[in-house]
Amino acid sequence: MAKKTTKKKKTEKHSSDVAAAVQLAATAKQSIIHPDQDGEIDDVAAVKKLNDARDAIVDELRKSIVGMNQVIDEVLIAIFSRGHGLLEGVPGLAKTLLVSSIAKTLSLSFKRIQFTPDLMPSDITGSELLQDDPETGERRFTFSKGPIFSNIVLADEINRTPPKTQAALLEAMQEKMVSAGGEDFALEPPFFVLATQNPLEQEGTYALPEAQLDRFMFKINVSYPSEQEEIGIMRSVTGSGGGILQEVLGKQDILALQDLVTRVPVADHIFQYVAAFVRATRPGEENSPGFIKDFVSWGCGPRACLNLITGAKARAILHGRFNASLEDVQALALPVMRHRMGLNFAAQSEGVDSDHVIGRLLEEIPSDKALYESQAATA
Repeated sequence: MAKKTTKKKKTEKHSSDVAAAVQLAATAKQSIIHPDQDGEIDDVAAVKKLNDARDAIVDELRKSIVGMNQVIDEVLIAIFSRGHGLLEGVPGLAKTLLVSSIAKTLSLSFKRIQFTPDLMPSDITGSELLQDDPETGERRFTFSKGPIFSNIVLADEINRTPPKTQAALLEAMQEKMVSAGGEDFALEPPFFVLATQNPLEQEGTYALPEAQLDRFMFKINVSYPSEQEEIGIMRSVTGSGGGILQEVLGKQDILALQDLVTRVPVADHIFQYVAAFVRATRPGEENSPGFIKDFVSWGCGPRACLNLITGAKARAILHGRFNASLEDVQALALPVMRHRMGLNFAAQSEGVDSDHVIGRLLEEIPSDKALYESQAATA
């Protein structure tokens, strides 16, 4: 009799936990951005609410993710900038878990594609299937959508598949649609691709060409955790876990935030700083520093400028500010630019990488507001 009572109590407790989780999820789905009586959104008020939402997202991610603060920030900035990210790190650093957890907190659909040498483009985009029409009895081709038709797509080890398959994914990233059988199928916004690369194994891989790397807004380096973070990981994974992840933002909130990013003001001197900074990476420029001419074969293109400005806007509102600053630009210089420049043999022989080059540029390119304002006045 005692056993039955205990079992009944456990059942009641489980039911109450499920009901509480459902109630929390329903509350979280309510939009945090509300237009006023005229149908307009107060941008400053929206920034405050979305800054609070960012903190809530990080709190939820802490249930399954330990550390990775900068990586989380850069992934969120890329999403809200309508960009894509390339994650590079050794196996076992929870890259897949991070992406799936972010998808849950943002109430977005998530698909993971394991890239292999035999993966075909149709395995990503979908294919046409011959089916019988039950009403007419005729046979016709219908398009069966592939895993690319998700809000967040994880392209795991993208460099392990041939260029033809890589191109199919990258075309969808750029055009936000898939073409099949003479028809175009639009991808539902928001749409974000996060690809991963393993920097250790290069045998049997197909390196992404520079033109395709340039389509990724960020190249995000995932490093080893600190000692305390590693201890936290052991406690979290081998224990009972942090609980069920709750949804913080919905699709409409994310789309509204993406539109809000475009309205963030940027001062003229920041545009001039970004132009000077990116142009300094090109060895053919007259004013490029000497170490650029010594170590760099080709520098960053205009897309680096665009991503620095857009990313700075998104970073500003995620940190509760409605204006982009030089600090925002400088904080994103590494993820935006590290995969957009080519180093020569001299750099490789001396152990100089792109992060080192960008770091020196951050020290040498002046960021004095008055300097750029005077240049604009004399132009």
